[in-house]
Amino acid sequence: MIGAGKSGGIGETAGFALAKACKVHRASVGAALQEVGLHVGQEMVLLELWEEDGLKGGELVERLGVEPPTISRMLGRMETRGLLERRRDPEDARSFGVYLTEGGRDLRGPVEDLWRRIEDRAFGGMSEEEKTLFKGLLSRVRENLGAV
Repeated sequence: MIGAGKSGGIGETAGFALAKACKVHRASVGAALQEVGLHVGQEMVLLELWEEDGLKGGELVERLGVEPPTISRMLGRMETRGLLERRRDPEDARSFGVYLTEGGRDLRGPVEDLWRRIEDRAFGGMSEEEKTLFKGLLSRVRENLGAV
């Protein structure tokens, strides 16, 4: 890897440390999600629908920052699994709303529990003040990089 081992190289940057932490965090979340039969990213769809059921496909694309084909495949898999259903908008045949089924609603508790478990493990030994500072710093990084 370029500069990973050299003093002052890429491997010593905060961005590299962030990328490595994100990778291992996402792997941990992915392993935990398998316990409830979900794949990485599907919990984010559920989270949006738990907050506002009936979102349009395009709204999910925007909120999750993914491409339309990605959300389409994800929704198809989740629909097949019985977690949600897509309903055509009666006023716009090109548009559809995404609605949770009972199975999708029932996953809220288990997903929130496993997310808390990962959170406790990831931030073990950190004070509430450190966690708050960290969260604020991550928000600033997102803003600096132009994410919404």
